[in-house]
Amino acid sequence: MDILLIIELVSFKIKMPQIVKIKDFTRNSNSAVYFTKPELNQLLSYYSQRVISGEWKDYAIDHNNRMSSFSIYRDTGALPLFTISKYAKGTHQQGDYAINTRGNMIKRGKHLTDVLSIFNQRLKLVSR
Repeated sequence: MDILLIIELVSFKIKMPQIVKIKDFTRNSNSAVYFTKPELNQLLSYYSQRVISGEWKDYAIDHNNRMSSFSIYRDTGALPLFTISKYAKGTHQQGDYAINTRGNMIKRGKHLTDVLSIFNQRLKLVSR
């Protein structure tokens, strides 16, 4: 008993391989902005000092493809007292980091340390 095989030839067009840079492949324009681990450590360090002193009680972290934010609350369920934002790299000439309080920008800078320095300042009594 002979087995008869019928083979149909199909032509395939083979594409030549393309060279792709890894950074172009992994970082597309839709990638979200995140705080790095050292940045989070820095934020949580400031946060924990203020929690111990009783000034702050809660925080929230949010992110999208334009920015990441670390919001600080005095009371749970209220509006954030401060929001520390990290914008997508190079999107703001004044710097990639900013601190807002109730919708007003109070500090902007190129490095997170520069922006967080506002929390190191002593408050002054301006009038009684």
